[in-house]
Amino acid sequence: MTEEINSLDHLANVKDLLAKHKLVEDLVHRQDMPRHDLVEDVLHKQHLAGLRSLLERIPLADIAQIIEALEPEDRLLVWYEVREERGESILEILSDEVRQDLIGDSHHRNEKTSVNAFELRNGRLSQISVNTPYDLKCLKPIWIDLVAPTPEIRAWVGRFFDVQIPNPSNLTDLEASARFYLEDNGEIHLHSDFLLDLQTESRNVAVAFILHKDILFSVRTEELPTFRLQRLRARTQPGYVTDGKDVLLDLYAADAEYSADALEDVYADLEVAGKKVLNQNLPDDEAALILSEIARVEDLNGRIRRNVLDTRRALSFLMRGKFLSGDQQEDSRQILRDIESLDSHTSFLFGKINFLMSATVGFININQNNRVSKLTTISLVFLPINILAGIGGMSEFSMMTQGIPWPAAYGLFTAGMAVVGWTTYLALRQFEQKAARKRIKERGLSK
Repeated sequence: MTEEINSLDHLANVKDLLAKHKLVEDLVHRQDMPRHDLVEDVLHKQHLAGLRSLLERIPLADIAQIIEALEPEDRLLVWYEVREERGESILEILSDEVRQDLIGDSHHRNEKTSVNAFELRNGRLSQISVNTPYDLKCLKPIWIDLVAPTPEIRAWVGRFFDVQIPNPSNLTDLEASARFYLEDNGEIHLHSDFLLDLQTESRNVAVAFILHKDILFSVRTEELPTFRLQRLRARTQPGYVTDGKDVLLDLYAADAEYSADALEDVYADLEVAGKKVLNQNLPDDEAALILSEIARVEDLNGRIRRNVLDTRRALSFLMRGKFLSGDQQEDSRQILRDIESLDSHTSFLFGKINFLMSATVGFININQNNRVSKLTTISLVFLPINILAGIGGMSEFSMMTQGIPWPAAYGLFTAGMAVVGWTTYLALRQFEQKAARKRIKERGLSK
């Protein structure tokens, strides 16, 4: 009972800090003052420092309950202030849905250079941070994960395991045909793309894999949600992996799953865009926003398609080379079946994207035609007036109205032009209404 009360108190304190943070930031944002951005940044850091200090005093289990109880926006704000060393333990406590949301949206965490070794203990992966070559001497790892390693780190890791660690910054320079190969000493090299789908951008990140003496080495320039999710599953589920090849296959499977989640987001975005496009009235400014969103979704869909294609090629290489056991072969075939279904989805989405793009451009053209039609009507209304005005400006008009005071002559002439213009407008309007009634009648007969 006491623990429950403490947890509720912690939640109340966190919510109170978040409310004050939002209130002060909103007030400062509305103020017009010198060096506004600097003041706003200082206040932002001060409030987050207070939140960070509070979270340091709260037990891990309570932090997990607080994160699950908060709204998604506040949840991310709290998660960003949790110390990275505590974050991995908190992820193990959270529900699957919340855990995947945090992993997918917290890309900025853990971007510094890191080397982690993973060895099997009681059927589960055990993660050990590696800072020096001496940390490796007592380990029997099945997976060595390197994120943005420096040349020095790549050198001593390579010397210890007698393997050549590639520079992750140069992975994109390889031709597609040179991404999968077998060295004379038995090393299996694979260079694959993994999807990174953020709120602001989407891109493919190159990852190098090396299988050497039953150890998997992975090298990349930045942390990826797929890898964090894989590490978490292997640590919490006994028997999830048994060797380095299992880890590799599960990473490919997690990447396919991550791509499927991204496709679901594409479906949702296109559904929203489709409802707007099918609206009868689509202003040009809204059409421009829809075109921008469709272009973003098309780029993401293309990256997903390229990503799953690259995964298929990697799995086919492993299966053709007979590097996998019987169970691993079956796992690879299951991943390939999942990729086949993703291929059909991406093809369908490309068709839907093209349709929405054409429909949006069509509405823009209709709006443009309506404006041109209005301009044409206006020009027709003023055409006879212009003719009369030209006649009125001739010297013959002065001769015709000789003896009549010029104010009266030109006044009557102006009134005559107005009558002619109004008559022309009514005639055009009557013609358009008649044409509209004819179109409605034809539609009724066709039905």
